[in-house]
Amino acid sequence: MKEQKAKKDEFQKALTAYSQAMKEFHKREFQKAVESLGAFIEKHPAERELVDRAKIYISICQGQMKKEKIQLKTFDDYYQYSIYKINSGDYEGALKLLEKALEMKPDDGQILYLMADVYCHLGQTDTGLDYLKKAIQRDKFFRILAQNEVDFEPFWEDKKFKLITRMT
Repeated sequence: MKEQKAKKDEFQKALTAYSQAMKEFHKREFQKAVESLGAFIEKHPAERELVDRAKIYISICQGQMKKEKIQLKTFDDYYQYSIYKINSGDYEGALKLLEKALEMKPDDGQILYLMADVYCHLGQTDTGLDYLKKAIQRDKFFRILAQNEVDFEPFWEDKKFKLITRMT
């Protein structure tokens, strides 16, 4: 009886450690995930099924880390890669790239527009709408785009959004 309880407790600890590592994987924190999965394998080698899965995820993480070591040099590099990050749901990563692009071209409306989109995805609506306003001030085209952009749909009835997109 005590042996069964000990096995169950050990399995529960293993499952908790594995789950924590997988949270890092899902956040796309691949280096942390590799470290956590490696530590999991060391501490719980008897949990073969979970260890096998952990090894697979380690190889996935390593592949992702290799892919992400792209050399970004130009404004267009940062712009294009930020769009990739947005489309893959890595809004924090996209924001870092967009900030770098904005340093290169501080008055670029398309970067301001994308930053507005990203901030709204992150739940920072006021900041997002401020960037949208700046984008529209640079080019009125972004007003029309925002009024039809699915990502901004939750804000279409928002007073501040309406005010910003009706600017002339």
